[in-house]
Amino acid sequence: QSTWGRQGAATGGERVAPRGRRSMEAKVEAAALPLDQSQIKKATQALLAYNAKKQKSGDKVLLDVDQNVFLMITVWKIPPNEQVIKINLPHSILPDTSEICLFTKDEPGLTAEQTENLYKKLLDRHGITSITEVISYKTFKTEYKPFEAKRRLLNQFALFLSDDRIRRLLPSQMGKHFYLRKKAPLSVDLKAKDLAKEINKRIHGTVLPVTNKGSCYMVRIGHTSMEASEITENVVAAAKAITIKAPQIWKSVKVLHLKTSKSIALPVFHSALQGQASGQRKKGAENQQTLQRKKKKIGLLSYQDQRKVGGEDVYSMLIHL
Repeated sequence: QSTWGRQGAATGGERVAPRGRRSMEAKVEAAALPLDQSQIKKATQALLAYNAKKQKSGDKVLLDVDQNVFLMITVWKIPPNEQVIKINLPHSILPDTSEICLFTKDEPGLTAEQTENLYKKLLDRHGITSITEVISYKTFKTEYKPFEAKRRLLNQFALFLSDDRIRRLLPSQMGKHFYLRKKAPLSVDLKAKDLAKEINKRIHGTVLPVTNKGSCYMVRIGHTSMEASEITENVVAAAKAITIKAPQIWKSVKVLHLKTSKSIALPVFHSALQGQASGQRKKGAENQQTLQRKKKKIGLLSYQDQRKVGGEDVYSMLIHL
């Protein structure tokens, strides 16, 4: 039976393109992303300049601290299901001095200390030196139960990894603060043949959690010690990954912003014009003047229009805050 026939039977008679073709179509769509890289770079430069100015002025919040840079994604339609999108990036989002913690499962017949030593040796055998601390699940439950202990742990490490065999057990032990700080542990397969590759995928990548409870999501895309060009390339890579791994999310994107945890959000892409134009083509009856009146009525602006506030570029305004 042909591929078309088998897939048609599996989908109730509906003809579905083969997986290879769907993947190719997604990649073609990703290659034609409607993103203006120069616009993204300008927004990034404004954020970096703002951060540098605050550090120079002695801002206690920003002094000598790398701020994370986030890509904020707002969609028109809330998806029906939750999804976690793993994204590989061309540039690591962690500063060189970052410390990484790994949570492991408890090994039968071994104490917590023996378990931690076992996994430290495993990391050494695979030449993994980026992980600075190994904590067994038993140790985490007992020694890090008080809130202050969790807070110190949270502040000490830039990234947390977790053995995928215990990942589902951690949320109840961690509390909300790991999630509020965007430091929820990333799952890794400690039984992977190429463990170094498995670990590096998480260290040099990022994760976009998509929920069905809201229309706005954030993904960490860099930090303020990176070059503007590197952050720009990470943004483009993240957008391409979303189009391939979650095309339904990308088709529903309303606006993209860049921000740090201490700055305002700067728009770098807005789908309003494209969405309106698409509707116009489908109906085939509305002219450009009608489209402009509709835009004005519902308050939709392109990202170029959004950048202007009282005639002044909001990127420039951010630098002068």
